[in-house]
Amino acid sequence: MPPPLDPHGVPAPRTFPTDRRLGHWLADPARTVDAPRVMLIGFPSDSGVTRNGGRPGAAQGPTALREALYRMTPDARCLARFTALLDRTLDSGDVPVSGDLEQDQVRLAEAVGAALASGAVPIVLGGGHETAYGHALGYLTTGRRVSLLNWDAHADVRTLVDGRGHSGSPFRQALEHASGLAVSYTAAGLLPWRVASDHAAYVEAHGAVVWGSDLDAGRIDHLVDALDAPTYVSFDLDAVDGVAGVSAPGVGGMAAGLWLHAAEACARSRHVTSLDVVELSPPHDADGRAATLAALTVWHMLRGLSERDA
Repeated sequence: MPPPLDPHGVPAPRTFPTDRRLGHWLADPARTVDAPRVMLIGFPSDSGVTRNGGRPGAAQGPTALREALYRMTPDARCLARFTALLDRTLDSGDVPVSGDLEQDQVRLAEAVGAALASGAVPIVLGGGHETAYGHALGYLTTGRRVSLLNWDAHADVRTLVDGRGHSGSPFRQALEHASGLAVSYTAAGLLPWRVASDHAAYVEAHGAVVWGSDLDAGRIDHLVDALDAPTYVSFDLDAVDGVAGVSAPGVGGMAAGLWLHAAEACARSRHVTSLDVVELSPPHDADGRAATLAALTVWHMLRGLSERDA
């Protein structure tokens, strides 16, 4: 039995009864859902970002993402299907974070593993990209190996620092886990000025590199259609062009429309067993656009998940 999660503390917006928002399904911490299909799990950590020399702030990401997500409406174009999924979606709260990154990642793994074991699709709200290693470890409790797909400007296969992981190392840690946890690794959206040649070669040795300049909707659909095993998909917001409110902002990345297309396409695939959104950094998000993008990413994930039975 995993330890209880902390209440997220984000209220539903006040609107008219005819103007329902996602928060009206997800905000109540006392709400119960029989056999949930989707479970949201917050991981308010940026210890790995600090270890990696990045700017802190991502620990506030889950709260800011929820605040934006809860204000969004279900999709009026497929209302019955979308709200049917919301009826079976549970926001479980936040993993208790102590600042001891390795122990915090174990707690995240327990929460993810419990969601997987229940048959739900966990969507983890980061947090820095150290989220990914704890997320991947959740598969150990299920006895399943997993393929990794990361939408990111960086490869995130750096070596450990003084034997400790960080926000730049999670996929190397998963790939080199003694259990043989990870089957393969695809890093998509990479920017050539963000990726050392040794890191690109490392990814190629374990799967595939897809440069951001090679991505369009067709290539994204091809990547998703090629999935043929349980797959954990990570979405690092710094892959999107010009987003300031992240741990490591850049330019020249994916257009927001392509990014959202990828989120929905991945969630639609029955081979995708869990997802996360990471590196939202609210202290650097002056106008809230990054939080809106992070929330809209989850919105598109929910829309894609709602189509699995369509």
